[in-house]
Amino acid sequence: GRFDTVAGLVQSGDWVIMEFGHNDGGSLSTTDNGRTDCFGDGTQTCQTTYNGVAETVLTFPAYLKNAATKMSAKGAKVIISAATPNNVWESGSFSWSADRFYYYCWLAVQQLGGPSKGFYFVPHGEYAAQAMKNLGATTINANYPNDHTHTAPYLADVMHKAFVLGLECGTSALAKLAKNTTASLTSTYLGACIDNYNSTVHALLR
Repeated sequence: GRFDTVAGLVQSGDWVIMEFGHNDGGSLSTTDNGRTDCFGDGTQTCQTTYNGVAETVLTFPAYLKNAATKMSAKGAKVIISAATPNNVWESGSFSWSADRFYYYCWLAVQQLGGPSKGFYFVPHGEYAAQAMKNLGATTINANYPNDHTHTAPYLADVMHKAFVLGLECGTSALAKLAKNTTASLTSTYLGACIDNYNSTVHALLR
């Protein structure tokens, strides 16, 4: 129902950016939190009970594709963005690799038809990890004040800048509306554009 509500507000020519993944893991159980998806990358379904009601749960990419299709039908172009990572320095040394949700986001865009159909992928999490690597452990650890997921304002600003860089390094027309030039971003701690992230091999090996 929430996607229907958003779709009802969308107008032709809008851009819709979707980024999920932090709250979609886990397993479906009698103590289901109401957020976990059915495991898989296709049309698999799972049965669960939530608040005493039997529910059919779809996979993460299925929900993304259903939502993106609703937005597209209203005349919007859609960006599906891979989620920001948890603290990449939590273990004491830098560690990041793409999780299954990164792949699911990429896969959904490919299955929807990609840029030629108005659907785009931004590897936000990878750009955020790159920025956090460049900033170093001391700065990053100081900006996760409560847990390894929720950032302080400084790092939240880093995350949004990382998204803008990912947008500008991509192919969507929305990038042309960004005020910062790509060069002004890549010359900072944000780092360089990540090459070839729309290829199948890249997405499978990240």
